[in-house]
Amino acid sequence: MKPIDRILNKAQSGRRIDVEECVTLFESDQIEKIGDTANQIMKKWHPDPIATFVVGRNINYTNICDVYCRFCAFYRAPGNKEGYVLDNETIFRKIQETIDVGGTEILMQGGTNPDLPFTYYTDLLKEIKKRFKIQMHSFSPAEIMKMKEVSNGLSLEEVVRQIHEAGLDSLPGGGGEILDDRTRRKISRLKGSWRDWMDVMQTAHKIGMSTTATMVIGFGESFEERALHLLRVRDAQDDVKIHGYNTPGFLAFIPWTFQSENTNMKADPVPPEEYLKTLAISRIMLDNVPNFQASWVTMGPEVGKQTLSYGCNDFGSTMIEENVVSAAGTTHKVNIESILRLIREAGKIPAQRNTRYEILRVFDEESSVEKDFVMQN
Repeated sequence: MKPIDRILNKAQSGRRIDVEECVTLFESDQIEKIGDTANQIMKKWHPDPIATFVVGRNINYTNICDVYCRFCAFYRAPGNKEGYVLDNETIFRKIQETIDVGGTEILMQGGTNPDLPFTYYTDLLKEIKKRFKIQMHSFSPAEIMKMKEVSNGLSLEEVVRQIHEAGLDSLPGGGGEILDDRTRRKISRLKGSWRDWMDVMQTAHKIGMSTTATMVIGFGESFEERALHLLRVRDAQDDVKIHGYNTPGFLAFIPWTFQSENTNMKADPVPPEEYLKTLAISRIMLDNVPNFQASWVTMGPEVGKQTLSYGCNDFGSTMIEENVVSAAGTTHKVNIESILRLIREAGKIPAQRNTRYEILRVFDEESSVEKDFVMQN
C-alpha cells in the first residue's frame, strides 16, 4: 500500500495522523483522493446533506494599527491622515442595517490602535448590548493583547473576562496566519508569537467562550509549519476536554490564502488546487473541530462551491461589509441568493445558522422560501 493510501485509510478509520504524515499529504499531488477522504470525515460530523451559512457583517471600527504587518493593505500607522475610528452612532447604524436584513452576527475587528483605552471596548460593547440582540463575534487575539497592554496592569484572563462580561460573545480566529514563529517573525515581527495568539484563545476557552481558528497559507511557509499549525490547534482543542471547560472551544476552522496585492509583501498567488488540498488536509488532521468554513472571500464563489466536496460543511458569512481583504485587491461579493444557488449547485441544501452553528432555518430546495428548522438537542 502506498504511503498516501495508508495515511488516508488511517484517518478514515478514526485514528489520528501525526505531523510527519500530515507533511506527506501536503507533498502529495493526489488532491482529489485527499479531498474525498476529507469529505467522508465531514459526513461523519454532518451526515445530513446541509451546508450552512451565517448572515453577518464585518465592521472595521478602526484602521489605525501599530503592528505594521507586511502582508496587510488595510492598516494606517498612528498619526496617518487616512486613519480613522468609527463613531458609535455609525457602528450602531451598521448593526441595525444588519439586523434589518436578518443578520445575526457582527464580526467587529480593526487594527491594534494604541490610542484607544480598554474602556473604549467595554463601554462600546455595553452600549451595543443595550440596543441590540446580536452575537458579537469580534476582536482578534492581537486586539485582545493590545487591550491588555492599555488596561493599566490587568492580567490577560481579567481582560478577557471583563470584555466578555461587557458583551463579547465569542472570539474569531483572525491573526492566526501561521502558528510558527519563523514565519511570524518574517511577516509580522511585532504581532507576537504563536504562543501569544494561542494564550488568548485558551484563556477564552477557560472562561467559557467559544472561538474559531484560522490558517493563512502563501507566505512562503514550509509544509512542516503548516502541519505544526494544525497540530497546535488540535492540541489546544484537546485541552478544552481535558480541563472540562464549559465551552466547545474551537467551533470552526477557516483556512484561506494570502492576498498580496497592494501590500508590502509580494508573493505568487496560491492556486485553487493548493487551497483545496490544504482545506482537506486540515479536516483530516483536525479530528476534534466540528465545522469547516469555505473562504470564498479570498478564493471566489466557484472555488467556494468546490469546498463543499473537500471537507467544508459551511459557506461562511454573507459578509455584508468587508474592508481588510478587499483592501488587498480581493473583492468577491456574494449575496444570499447567490449563496443559495452555489450551495444547491454543489448538491447541498442551504440553511442559515447562527454563530453557535445552530440552524435557524432551512431553505426550500426549489425556491428561496424559508422553513423553520428545530434543532434536535
